[in-house]
Amino acid sequence: MGAPRGRPRQFCAETALAAALQVFWKRGYEGASMAELTEAMGITKPSLYACFGNKESLFCKALDLYERDKLAYVRSALEAPTAKAVAERFLRGALALQSGASDPRGCFGVISAVACANFAESIRAEVMARRVSSDRAIIERFHRARTEGDFPESVTPEALAAYLSAVMQGMSVQAGSGASPQELEQLVQTTLALWPGR
Repeated sequence: MGAPRGRPRQFCAETALAAALQVFWKRGYEGASMAELTEAMGITKPSLYACFGNKESLFCKALDLYERDKLAYVRSALEAPTAKAVAERFLRGALALQSGASDPRGCFGVISAVACANFAESIRAEVMARRVSSDRAIIERFHRARTEGDFPESVTPEALAAYLSAVMQGMSVQAGSGASPQELEQLVQTTLALWPGR
């Protein structure tokens, strides 16, 4: 048997990626320096490039991790029996995420979309594409809900999805600005109380 090529990797890629996610979540794409990323990840810059590619590629992998680990409630929400139950699962999932003690406040996707300037247009496009895909899934679910009589014909699925999205983004901004879990809970309860239909 020949000797193995190169040096074996001395770090856990999943742990390093989780650390990178935290930095991007706090700083945004542009605010996260390579020095800060490599320090948080516990690796050298060459190791980062070898394992994750460039900064843009690392950010996209961090987005994947965020969606997998932090937005697991989305699938359950879309499977709820009524449109109002869909909304409640989305809002409760967002509330739990915003109220957690271990992660930065605010939504990683919202922060990234707002913080990216023109020279990070590819990152902004990536974040927005993921948001469009998510919005489309909610709209499709609300179309089904309307045919099942969950809300009046006068309310369009597109408008209802946009409303839910706006509330969740507002929760993220308020959480990032220091709103307490109790204040966010009031927002959830008010939204559900005003929700059209059953």
